[in-house]
Amino acid sequence: MLIAGFPAGAWGTNCYVVAPAAGEECVIVDPGHQAAQGVEDTLAKHRLKPVAVVLSHGHIDHVASVVPVCGAHDVPAWIHPQDRFMLADPEKALGAAIGARLMGELTVGEPDDLRELTDGGTLPLAGLEFGVSHAPGHTKGSVTFRLPETPDIPSVLFSGDLLFAGSVGRTDLPGGSTAELYESLARVCLPLDDSTVVLSGHGPQTTIGRERAANPYLGEAARTHGAGAPAPRRGM
Repeated sequence: MLIAGFPAGAWGTNCYVVAPAAGEECVIVDPGHQAAQGVEDTLAKHRLKPVAVVLSHGHIDHVASVVPVCGAHDVPAWIHPQDRFMLADPEKALGAAIGARLMGELTVGEPDDLRELTDGGTLPLAGLEFGVSHAPGHTKGSVTFRLPETPDIPSVLFSGDLLFAGSVGRTDLPGGSTAELYESLARVCLPLDDSTVVLSGHGPQTTIGRERAANPYLGEAARTHGAGAPAPRRGM
């Protein structure tokens, strides 16, 4: 499998391009702020043909390039229905204090072909099987995408802004919920094998085992499933 990632834009949001191998079809995960050129460079380097874009949630730092990327390659994008409104109205999702600084800098809207994700579903794309788990907390429509283990590689979790190396997503923006985030951590992340590679929306890659051992938020989720944990502050 080929997974190429790069941080993009003002928030250093990780965009990933995923394919069975070089020279094949691929899926683009979270083409955010100023990610379009990085996507094109990655496609050219590995001779890849995109067939879809998938979005972990609707915050502008994860979706700002979805319209140009989908338009350039005539591919659909997938997002959870509870975050769909953010594509056309990112200021509503961020609150006026943050949104007012952004609206003059970005072009927003939906791609021509926008489809909705469902919890527990599987997306067969580019010869890969992406398992979808609804994981609210950072936003109401946050999701994770998981690729199953194979004989050659461990399972991979694209965690969006649910789980980071040493931290988790913030919950103080509109639609955020600390209780929901801890429930999502307990339900989505804790059952995974320690070997599962976590590719998050910000920061370096990690593993479930490493986070289980050292991430205080995941530890609190294991103890409480959402009660009594401090409010997280990572991510946009």
